[in-house]
Amino acid sequence: MSTWDLSRTQQHVLLCNGSSCMRKGAEEVTQRIRAELTGRNLDDVIHTSRTRCNGRCKDACVVVVYPQGAWYKDMEQADVKKFVDCLVENEVYTDMLTHQYNGGHFVAEPNTVKGTLKADVAAEVSKLGIERNHA
Repeated sequence: MSTWDLSRTQQHVLLCNGSSCMRKGAEEVTQRIRAELTGRNLDDVIHTSRTRCNGRCKDACVVVVYPQGAWYKDMEQADVKKFVDCLVENEVYTDMLTHQYNGGHFVAEPNTVKGTLKADVAAEVSKLGIERNHA
């Protein structure tokens, strides 16, 4: 195992390797992004990390970039070169963008799957628990 020196890191790319993303080619996308970064001598500037599920399975294969706070969907190997070009230019890769942080919260792009609020799920679970206790 390595402990990387992140002192030159300007961006962090989180590569979802959860089960839904893996079924949509996450391993190949992960390897392709890493190879593209290495080929351009960007490993010290753009750090990558594999993650488990990021909670946006309908958007598989998901990639998240910080500090931009940009979430991307449906990433494929064919997208990698243009995606890395955007990273180098510190631009957002608008082709696959689903959400972007605006300084206060994440804003969804038009036509992005809305998803479920965690609070709504917790309320439903709580409600079911109460109903079971009174049954």
